[in-house]
Amino acid sequence: MKIKTMLTAALALVISTACSGAKQEKAMEQKGKALVVFFSHAGDNYAVGNIEVGNTKIVADYITELTGAEQFEIVTHKYDGMAYTPLIDLAKEEASKGELPEYEGDVDMSQYDTVFIGGPVWWGTYPQVMFTFFKKHRDDLKGKTVIPFTTHEGSGLANCANDVKKAFPGANVQKGFSIYGHDVRDGKDKVTKWLRELGY
Repeated sequence: MKIKTMLTAALALVISTACSGAKQEKAMEQKGKALVVFFSHAGDNYAVGNIEVGNTKIVADYITELTGAEQFEIVTHKYDGMAYTPLIDLAKEEASKGELPEYEGDVDMSQYDTVFIGGPVWWGTYPQVMFTFFKKHRDDLKGKTVIPFTTHEGSGLANCANDVKKAFPGANVQKGFSIYGHDVRDGKDKVTKWLRELGY
């Protein structure tokens, strides 16, 4: 009797997993090819200390796992090794001057239908290096679905969603998502709920 119960439970799990995978594939077919563009800062971070993997990177990885989206990480070494306070002071200076730091590599946006855009909130919006990316790809997201997300310690989405709308006026900007940086390591369920609301 116990063996029969175990076999039934195992079969139910297989069917459930298959159905979940089929739903994900169907959602991706309907929404087209997706990309997660993000900037994430490892090292000294507010509320979580010195971390090897940045908060936003963790959320980006959840999105990739749950949707099958590809990734492009905006990488600059300008902030490497900086303690939190001088980093934030530098971020404030960059924002006030409208500086556009360089980043490494690039991505062909033409092959994607949906683009998730994520980063931490520094002084009310995304880090300035993300605006470098925005400027370069301003005309590449016309007619595409764009979905902003942030990690933060009290700012929520701040001005990020509005700044994405300004940066890509021809895009269809969807409902954004924000999560506390200190919650991301146990926050996969929150990301899952948000993506389900978007139809994934």
